[in-house]
Amino acid sequence: MATGSESDDDPAAEQERPAHMERRRWPREPAMRKERPPHGSPALVPLRFSTQDLPPAEQFQAWGAHMAPLVDVHLPEGKSPEDGFLAEQIGWHLGDILIVQQRAHAHRYIRDQAMLGSSPIDHWNVGLQRSGQAWTEVNRRVTETSAGEIFFMSLGSPYRGRMTDAEALLVFLPYELLARDASLLQNAGSTVLSGSHAELLTGYLTGLETNLGNLTIEEVPRIIQTIGDMVVAGAASSTRTDTGQSQTNMGLMERAHRYIHVNLHSENLTPDMMCRALGISRTRLYQLFEANGGVLNYIRKRRLLQAYADLSNSADHRPISEIAEAAGFEVAANFTRAFIHEFRLSPREIRRTVATQQRPAPAIRSTRRYGKTIGDWLALTG
Repeated sequence: MATGSESDDDPAAEQERPAHMERRRWPREPAMRKERPPHGSPALVPLRFSTQDLPPAEQFQAWGAHMAPLVDVHLPEGKSPEDGFLAEQIGWHLGDILIVQQRAHAHRYIRDQAMLGSSPIDHWNVGLQRSGQAWTEVNRRVTETSAGEIFFMSLGSPYRGRMTDAEALLVFLPYELLARDASLLQNAGSTVLSGSHAELLTGYLTGLETNLGNLTIEEVPRIIQTIGDMVVAGAASSTRTDTGQSQTNMGLMERAHRYIHVNLHSENLTPDMMCRALGISRTRLYQLFEANGGVLNYIRKRRLLQAYADLSNSADHRPISEIAEAAGFEVAANFTRAFIHEFRLSPREIRRTVATQQRPAPAIRSTRRYGKTIGDWLALTG
């Protein structure tokens, strides 16, 4: 997510922020086509969050709760919650990716190491800045993003930043979707994409945004593939070639993530088996996953996320006990406790929510409306 920083190295830290944003709904609500494709009806139903209708004194608190699974948010100096805080997001699930249209008043936010250790979010994030400016600090390096530019980063690394009153189009891609190119993408770090590939990606996302409400199920797989390919190409053309231990680490991490993804439901997915498959020591394996609270903690979170997706799928009629077993829990009660701790909802509540939607079973997860935080939205990806 393109964010900003209060770093001493930030040359624009004192830049004046716009004093007010219009109190109106999202300005880029996708327009409906005059004619629909004959092969299907619209597949995407937007998820919505807005502070618009809340009392001003409650608006920033609501924004903070919505964003809490991803970042801790803070008001700029001199601002009070009583001043009100306008923020709106419209989320669109396209299969395994999440696209978010966002507009928000100026604020600061941080995703620190402690949050990484307890968070299952390790997505790639692409942010197309529509208006305003943002400053992102990763590893003491500040990157500025202005209107019309595309920012790329990994949510698997700590960062902090700040932004002015701004609008942006955010694309979240699960790690596994681009795992094959993880070394290249991690090497790109946090950067503003540049060159012809960035221009092509900007044009593609701009066109896609205007048609989000008209996409059909048949179109989604190709869109996912196109966005992934363009992100990788843009990162490759914007990346400095580095060598040494960091490149080796990223290669190992890519292989480790891929191994977990392929063997997620195998009872043999253990640290010892991973060490043999990757050809590394247990100490080296633990070092790789130290930021995630250890390899077992990471595997557990990925399995719970998969269970969340399975329970969210109205076409999946397996008993909860069977889904629990697939997630590595022999005792259903243990699964329920872990699930509630992770998502603040029980497995039965997820099933009940889906069952009461009273819509035909969708072929992709994008038609589901439930989810009260950005974390819930992201849990449906991957």
